Amino acid sequence: MTSGPALLAYLLIAASIIFGLLVVTKILRVVARRESPLKRQTYECGEVPTGVTWVRFHARYYVVALFFVLFDVEAAFLLPWASIVREAGTRGLVAIGSFVVVLMLGWAWATRKGALRWQ
Repeated sequence: MTSGPALLAYLLIAASIIFGLLVVTKILRVVARRESPLKRQTYECGEVPTGVTWVRFHARYYVVALFFVLFDVEAAFLLPWASIVREAGTRGLVAIGSFVVVLMLGWAWATRKGALRWQ
């Protein structure tokens, strides 16, 4: 358990480091001396771009990416819980169960609305 003065000291140190870094970057003003033509060129994994480089993607790609992130975050939340499942007891089981139920309800709703249907 963190005591009040220790927490306050931690917050002051963190704020001073952040403020100090902002001041140093403002003082140094690190900028490019001249504009490079490569800066405006599209980067494709080290390859020279061929054809038109500005292509519109359908919104379905972003929906799939958002669902991937959602379930990836779910896995990140479930992993620490799984390591202490024995100590969590019934209360912990109910908490994580409700978390998974809410996520599965959202997934079922999106499936029913057709958000995951690839056309």
